[in-house]
Amino acid sequence: MEDGEIEEEGMVIDGNGGDAQLTSSPRKLEKSAYKMLRESKSSIEEIVAEMLAVKKENKPKAQLRELVTQMFIHFVTLRQANRTILVEEDRVKAETERAKAPVDFRTLQLHNLMYEKSHYVKAIKACKDFKSKYPDIELVPEEEFYRDAPEKIKSSKLSNDSSHDLMLKRLNYELHQRKELCKLHEKLEQHKKSLLETIANRKKFLSSLPSHLKSLKKASLPVQTQLGVLHTKKMKQHQLAELLPPPLYVIYSQFVAQKEAFAENIDIEVVGSFKDAQAFARQQAENSKFEDDVPDDDDDGQRRRKRPRRVPSKENVDQAGIYQVHPLKIILQINDDEISNPKSAKLITLKFEYLLKLNLLCVGIEGSHEGPEKDILCNLFPGDTGLELPHQSAKLFVGDTLVFDERRTSRPYKWAQHLAGIDFLPEVSPLLASCETPSSETAKSDAVISGNRVQTVVQRIRSRRKAQLALV
Repeated sequence: MEDGEIEEEGMVIDGNGGDAQLTSSPRKLEKSAYKMLRESKSSIEEIVAEMLAVKKENKPKAQLRELVTQMFIHFVTLRQANRTILVEEDRVKAETERAKAPVDFRTLQLHNLMYEKSHYVKAIKACKDFKSKYPDIELVPEEEFYRDAPEKIKSSKLSNDSSHDLMLKRLNYELHQRKELCKLHEKLEQHKKSLLETIANRKKFLSSLPSHLKSLKKASLPVQTQLGVLHTKKMKQHQLAELLPPPLYVIYSQFVAQKEAFAENIDIEVVGSFKDAQAFARQQAENSKFEDDVPDDDDDGQRRRKRPRRVPSKENVDQAGIYQVHPLKIILQINDDEISNPKSAKLITLKFEYLLKLNLLCVGIEGSHEGPEKDILCNLFPGDTGLELPHQSAKLFVGDTLVFDERRTSRPYKWAQHLAGIDFLPEVSPLLASCETPSSETAKSDAVISGNRVQTVVQRIRSRRKAQLALV
């Protein structure tokens, strides 16, 4: 045991040989040092156990000294092994540091290379993602370029690469075309500006044109009056005539035709409110449309019984609006055809008006309430006093016992109904009437119906008025 210990101690003390051996085989030295530690530890444990046994058994102290000496020797061996291990650890650390330097250098090189790689990858991606303006420009085809491009652009040499040189030439031709279009655009803008100024001036003139036309119409009225061509008044009359109810329109058209065809010495005029006539025509159109849209409720085939119309009394006939008159009226002036002076040729002025609810045309002398003129129209034809309602429907509407209001200056003469186209069946059969009435009176009463009715009426009124003036 001591030899082993001495051998181990000699191994540690021999610095050159031991160091060389340790250096040559560090792994083997590491194993021997750890083995020495384990053996020394086990030896020390055995010595301590023997020392305890000696003390318990009260053996001589000389044995204790020998055991203590051996234990110290083992402690020295422990320190030698520990020192060997520490030296080996320092050596391994130094070798590790020496090996770490190139590793760090290579790592730094790797990081540098990776950074350069990422930089190059980004640059490549940026180059690939770069969008040139060339693809967005719609260039003319090559055939058109060779055909239409100026010789100056085609003959220039801009690059050694033929494809690139062709692209540059086509781009120059595109630039040349765009410059020409910009010049054309400026020219067209100037032309547009001049046209807008012209349009503004014409609009200004057109806006002031109605006032000029109005003043021109006013200035031309004396000339029209002098020449007998009242165009403005005629147009206004035609506009009013379009709003007349059918009976008044028939009267108006017949008198106008009589005047134009036979140069009859009469003057006819439509008077009244244009706005009221328009409102009335609009209301009539809406009412007719509403009546057309009402559905029939005769699914069971049975008609509902209508309630009998209540006959109004004499006191509330006017209150019921039975004598409601259309807003437009016709004024007929009959002149003397034997006098050339127009001022002294006026004989009589008639007023025609239409009763809406009774469907009657009434005639009266304009401006005459009392006097001899009121009897001119009475019995113009036999039995036609104007006090009796001419047809049965009007009588049923106001009541069979009532006659026309005598206080009204206009009366529903039968000849006026015939002139207005309001035809109705007689209350008595024509065969029975012909038996009771002499043939001469029947012929006179039918004179207005046959032949030129307008001419007959005008001639009778003119002759009566002349006879009345002669008596006066």
